Amino acid sequence: MNPGATGLFLDRDGTINVEREYLSDPDRVELIPGSADAIREANEAGIRVFVVTNQAGVARGLHSEADILAVHRRLEELLSAQGARLDALYYCPHHPEFGPPPYRKVCNCRKPNTGMLRQAAETYGIDLASSFVVGDKCSDIETGKNARCGTVLVLTGYGRTEAPSCTADHVAENLFEAWKHIQKIIQKRISSFSHGS
Repeated sequence: MNPGATGLFLDRDGTINVEREYLSDPDRVELIPGSADAIREANEAGIRVFVVTNQAGVARGLHSEADILAVHRRLEELLSAQGARLDALYYCPHHPEFGPPPYRKVCNCRKPNTGMLRQAAETYGIDLASSFVVGDKCSDIETGKNARCGTVLVLTGYGRTEAPSCTADHVAENLFEAWKHIQKIIQKRISSFSHGS
């Protein structure tokens, strides 16, 4: 395990796969074009790739945690078919106002809180300050900023609607374009490090 590893933290719905409100059916998982390519290239570059997703539909009683796991299995199958893999998938089933305990609570994992990122950082030895968060909502961008990560807003999902309110470091058409931007930053870091050593 590399203690200073760079992580790529991706929102799920509207970023990797097509936005479906409170997605709970694995058969409705559909990759956004280019998403698998972005993740595969990040894998090949030695970057750890994580999903970090709010799933308050559980607290709201719209679906179960088993449904989320089924969706995640399908997502991983679709990515695997294109040579891409996720290092881990994290989700927050909580909501501060809806649902019965233990789901109705103020937690540290619901974005824009950083609990999911910090869990990944601890488990996989990720350096958050050199990592990136990509998503289609301002809450994703706020999460990244709260964790001192670089941030990219994608214009898929809710991105175009959210863009005027967000202060992301960069805005990209989709996940593949976001990855290309991040890749350039990583390459510059490597270049400057090698020249400085």
